[in-house]
Parts: sequence; structure tokens; C-alpha cells
Amino acid sequence: MASCKICIIITIAAVFLPSILATEFVVGDETGWTTNFDYQAWAQGKKFHVGDKLVFRYPPETHNVLRVNGTGFQQCKAPTGIEALTNGEDTIPLTSPGRKWYICGVRNHCESGNMKITINVLPELGSPTGSPSPSQTPISAATGSSALTGFCGWIIVAITGIRGMFIV
Repeated sequence: MASCKICIIITIAAVFLPSILATEFVVGDETGWTTNFDYQAWAQGKKFHVGDKLVFRYPPETHNVLRVNGTGFQQCKAPTGIEALTNGEDTIPLTSPGRKWYICGVRNHCESGNMKITINVLPELGSPTGSPSPSQTPISAATGSSALTGFCGWIIVAITGIRGMFIV
């Protein structure tokens, strides 16, 4: 019975721990999203992970946010059909790893005002780099109890795998 309680606690932690560890980054900190700010320097040294959020704060009538690709970032141009975020408090969840590029599409804010940022999003904190097989899941080693390697171990592996499908 005690091993089932431990199994439930581990399962709950596996499901909710990533959201607890998530970070909300206000782009530019107290300066916000504005012209003539070095957003690359701001992003330097920060670790962005899947599950984190970027928040762009700006006066809505003066700026916007466009997610672009690398070419759009270099040229300060968004492909046609890209809808701008314009509410002045735009929260963007980081849902997949890889490079992400954002620009301001108002007049020449990107080109001459340096309103552009690129970040590299890392995998979710605490997530394995690949899906472990049940024999690789160190449940008993982590808890010191061999009682968890049976049915509870399979439940934890299944829940972690299912959670991973929704995050990608």
C-alpha cells in the first residue's frame, strides 16, 4: 500500500513539475518591447526551455510582434499571411525546441530600431532527451525501493510518455 502512495506522488510530480519549473520572460525586462534596445544582449546567457513563456510588453498603438523565420529575421520582413500580435501584453508559450525569431512589423522599427530578437529554445526542463525504455527508467534507484519497479513503474513510464506527446 505504501508503494502505491509513493507511485501516486511520483506520478503527480512527473505531470506537474515541468509547469512549476516554467519561467516567464518579459522581453527587455522593465524596458519592454521598444526601439533602440539590444534584445540579443538581453537574451544572451538566458536559457529558454519548452514550457517557458515570452511576454512582449509595449504600447499597443506603437508596436507589434511577428513570429518569422530566419530569413524574415535577417530581412526584417514577415511572410504574407502572418498575423501580428498587437495587444501590448502578448504572451507566447514556447512549445517546441529550436530557434525562434520575432520582429516588430511597424514601419522601420526592425531595421533601424533594432526591434528583433532570436532565441534558442531548449527541451523542457527535466525531460529526457529521448524516450526511455522501461528497463532504462531508474525508478527504484531514484527512490531506493524495489517495490516501484513493477506495475507502478509501468504507470509512470506511460504517463510520462503521454505527457510528452502533448508537449511536442
